[in-house]
Amino acid sequence: MKISRQLSRAVGKLEFTAPVSHVYNPLAYARDPHEQFLRRFGERRGRMVMIGMNPGPFGMAQTGVPFGEIAHVRDWLGIEGKVGRPKHENEKRPVLGFACTRAEVSGARLWGWAKERFETPERFFERFFVTNYCPLVFMEAGGRNVIPEKLSADERAPLFEVCDRALRQSIEVLEPEMVIGIGAFATKRARQILGDAVEIGTMLHPSPASPKANRGWAKAAEADLAALGIEL
Repeated sequence: MKISRQLSRAVGKLEFTAPVSHVYNPLAYARDPHEQFLRRFGERRGRMVMIGMNPGPFGMAQTGVPFGEIAHVRDWLGIEGKVGRPKHENEKRPVLGFACTRAEVSGARLWGWAKERFETPERFFERFFVTNYCPLVFMEAGGRNVIPEKLSADERAPLFEVCDRALRQSIEVLEPEMVIGIGAFATKRARQILGDAVEIGTMLHPSPASPKANRGWAKAAEADLAALGIEL
C-alpha cells in the first residue's frame, strides 16, 4: 500500500496534453476498494505476478481493482467499497463505482477464467497476483481511450519513470517466481525494467480488440501459461 500511495501521488503531479483531455487516477478516488484488494490478496510472496497495462474505463476506473469488472470484483472477490469521483470528469465516461452498469470485457474474461479454473479467490491468489503497470486512465474529449504508449514522448518519459520505479519496488516486495506480462506492452516494460532479475513470460491480453482473444481467450491464455511451464 505504501508503494501504491507513493505512485498515486507521483502520477498525480504529471500533466498531459491533447489529444488527452481527461486523466483518471483510481488509486486516489477508489483507494478504499483498491487497498482492500491489496490487504486481502497482496501479502503472499513467491507467486507468479501477472501485469496488465493500465485501467479500463469500466473496470479498474470504477472499482480500483486491476481488470476490475464490477460483477466479479463484488461477487467473487468479495470487494466493494467507497468510490469517489475524479476531479475532472468526462461526462461521456462517468465514474459510478459499483453502481456502474457497464461491464469490462477484459476483466470479465480474466476473472471469469480465474473463477472457473480455481473456484475460489484464495486458490487463485495462492499462485498468482494481478497488478497494472500504469494506474492512470487516459481519454479524449469524446471518451475514446488513449493507451500509454500512444502518449507523446515528452509525456511518456516522466510517466514511465514513476511507473518503472513502482513496478521495481513491487517486485522486490512480492519476490515472484515469475512475472507474466498480460499483452505485449506489459511484457516489454517488465523486461526493460527487471532485466534478468526474475523470469519473465507473456500471455495473451483478454481485450476484445484482439481477434485471437475473441476466438477463445481462456484456451489461448492457458496455452501460453503451459508454454511457460505453468501447470494448472
